[in-house]
Amino acid sequence: MFEADIVLSNNAVFTGLEDKPKPAGIAIKGKRIIAVGSKDEMKDFIGHKTKVYNLDDQLIMAGFHDAHLHLLLGTLFKDHCVDLSEARSGDEAAMMVKRFADERPDEEWVIGIGWDSNNWGNKDFPHRKILDNLIGDRPLFLIHAEAHYAWVNTKALEMANITFETKNPPYGMILKDEDGNPTGILIEAAISLVGDLAFNLSKKRQYELLESFLRYSSSVGVTSVNDLYGGRAYEKLENYDLFKEFDDEGKLTTRVHIYPAMNGDIERAKQLRDRYNSEKFRVAGLKQFIDGVVTGHTAYMLDPYADQPDTNGQVAFSPEIIEKWVVEADKEGFQIRFHAIGDGAVRLGLNAFEKARKVNGKRDSRHCLEHVEVIHTDDIPRFKELDVIASIQPSHIAIMPRDSHTSRTGENKHPYLYIGNSLKSAGAKLAYSSDFPVAPLNPMVGIYHAVTRADYHDEPWNKQEQVTLAEALKAYTLGAAYSVFREKELGTLEEGKLADIIVLDRNIFERPIEELVKTKVQMTLMDGQIVASQLEPEFAGSIK
Repeated sequence: MFEADIVLSNNAVFTGLEDKPKPAGIAIKGKRIIAVGSKDEMKDFIGHKTKVYNLDDQLIMAGFHDAHLHLLLGTLFKDHCVDLSEARSGDEAAMMVKRFADERPDEEWVIGIGWDSNNWGNKDFPHRKILDNLIGDRPLFLIHAEAHYAWVNTKALEMANITFETKNPPYGMILKDEDGNPTGILIEAAISLVGDLAFNLSKKRQYELLESFLRYSSSVGVTSVNDLYGGRAYEKLENYDLFKEFDDEGKLTTRVHIYPAMNGDIERAKQLRDRYNSEKFRVAGLKQFIDGVVTGHTAYMLDPYADQPDTNGQVAFSPEIIEKWVVEADKEGFQIRFHAIGDGAVRLGLNAFEKARKVNGKRDSRHCLEHVEVIHTDDIPRFKELDVIASIQPSHIAIMPRDSHTSRTGENKHPYLYIGNSLKSAGAKLAYSSDFPVAPLNPMVGIYHAVTRADYHDEPWNKQEQVTLAEALKAYTLGAAYSVFREKELGTLEEGKLADIIVLDRNIFERPIEELVKTKVQMTLMDGQIVASQLEPEFAGSIK
């Protein structure tokens, strides 16, 4: 019998193999779980150097795995930007930016995130002049709540050499007024025209951001993440060599699975896969965008928008290019993830995956569609038929008011906005995530919205799409592990698995559902190492 390094024991252990927690103990040696059993059985694993934690009724479970986020970008926005989510007008947002800028006179760029004109009395996009009236001598770069468009001032436009003559980049738009002058709103890839300047951070700054993220993720119980390509607008914040440096030096306290861009350069993709391939840091697949977002009318729909019947939205690349890239990458054994928000984009993605299967043959590819905010009922069963994972961000349902989507889609689509249970009931594999910084990294927020379907005003929306607490936890652990082919190593508490484990401050199965968002993480272990803790062990103690 092995002497364990750590033994955790309490009355509520959610292994992920059942739907309810149970009294149990967990023995850990090195980086792995060596036993899961009764409290009495744990006594055999306790030696003089074993750290023993008797935890009563706090919930023990597998560490959370965020299946979709943007690591450095999210941390930059969290730690170094003005949060504009509470602004209720363009003028109010500008005043918040002004106060933030005045407190940081030495920073060249003033960056913000979270504004949303859907929450304002005037729902039209704001103009750069609102910002110019308060700050004209420093460049302002303000990202929308969904991160698919930006609001900038005249100084930022000047620094980026954007004028009335500047043409739209591929899959991007520079909004212009009736005189042909830029309004200060940049949509999709056009964000990069300013972002390449604002996000040109030093290695030291990026190093600090990664350190900050690792502390933050451990504090909220996130032990694994999938860091997905964020699009042309955010390429400056994809420093894979920095992640490898942390991995080589043993500094990664969160597992990072990266998804570089699928762009037709398959040889580069293969080189990245060979270069980054460890237990804590690896290329897990490739990612690309099919469409944009509903609020900007850039999500690709099967039929015209209700409020703009002259458009179905846009695709980032032609269906022919998407299909070509998918078939090529699938042949090389890559998993592929697509940003697909509109029902047209969802169908296009499923069709491309189906084409790859026909050309290359069926394999365990686990291709994935991200977001799936709008879907046609005919496409729901295709997820199971094609073994496609649905990567869902439950908290997105509350980012903005319902009418941001209902006013833009026909009533026949309203029951299928932000679905969850329908996909699960049809046999689809679900993986949950935050899309940090679009939503908070804290998984308890997403779990709350998955279980309650609480919208922007905390009212249930499409309640038929609710999932159970156990189902939500599994999607945020085992489902996400499955999405990176690591369900045999991660996602549940079982003998032989890697010891990525968290302890919550309460048994959430026995408490009111409203307490989910108040729940805190008291301890986080990754690879058998305690990376965050507010608990004290009993050394060479006994199981109570």
